[in-house]
Amino acid sequence: MNILLAMIPAFFWGTTYAVTQFTLPDWPPVLLGALRALPAGLLLLAIKPSLPKKQDWKILLILGTINIAFFFGLIFVMALTLPSAISGVGMISVPVFAMLFSWTVYKRQPSSIQAISGATLIALAWFLFDPSSITLNPVGLVAMLAAITCIVIGSSVTKSLGSRMHWWTVLTWQLIIGGVVLSIAAGVLAGLNPEPYIHAVQNTSLRNVWGLLWVILLNTALGYGMYVWLLQRMSVVDFTFGGIANPIAGIVSGLILLGESYTPIQYSLMIGMIVMSLIPQLVMSFKQKRNTTHAKPCQS
Repeated sequence: MNILLAMIPAFFWGTTYAVTQFTLPDWPPVLLGALRALPAGLLLLAIKPSLPKKQDWKILLILGTINIAFFFGLIFVMALTLPSAISGVGMISVPVFAMLFSWTVYKRQPSSIQAISGATLIALAWFLFDPSSITLNPVGLVAMLAAITCIVIGSSVTKSLGSRMHWWTVLTWQLIIGGVVLSIAAGVLAGLNPEPYIHAVQNTSLRNVWGLLWVILLNTALGYGMYVWLLQRMSVVDFTFGGIANPIAGIVSGLILLGESYTPIQYSLMIGMIVMSLIPQLVMSFKQKRNTTHAKPCQS
């Protein structure tokens, strides 16, 4: 049941790209990031008030800047420059980059199944993103790689806070801090080039409002709130199984809202990437269940 619930935030996260292109196509990415992060953070603070300790503000500032300000800004650059399905499927390569980061920084050698799955996923991505078969904006691809890097580094920092702060406090304040950083950045950019910001505000439509509400309330407040709630009731490994809804949502929402379509070979490559991203977690879950079963004493 928890895995089914985990699919809910993953699904909403996967719709970010198509919803942004469909409802907010001309809005500046930094402004969208600020409007996504700050209201959601303040809403979560109102639901469950919390205040970090004095010594935790510095690390939260770093985390909010990397995990929210940079990441949200990059996500909206992707949303406005790449097809929704490509963004959703491309982001499932995060475990590969996390594996390489852990191997390089912490000298944690990946298991054979992780190495094989990671290599296969990279190979499939290479064929999917081949310029001869699909035309992709290089700015969007660079933003995708940078966003993945933010996730890997931000997750490492977040994990280090696990014993010092409550998850809800970390989540709430990184959204607020990241939202403030993005608001300042948006103000600076608007001062340098005010036209896109003025155009967005003066021409706000009902479709724009619906898009903002979707991103703020469902993608962020509900999505991240459920993420924190579920992590207290299930393992990270189990939660990743729900993550399969993310790329599927990207593919389906892109098809429905934007009319995106691909060749059977391209869809096969996408499915292959999704499967390869799940195999290490499936193997780990199977081993954990087997070890638990063997550890139980025999009863007569």
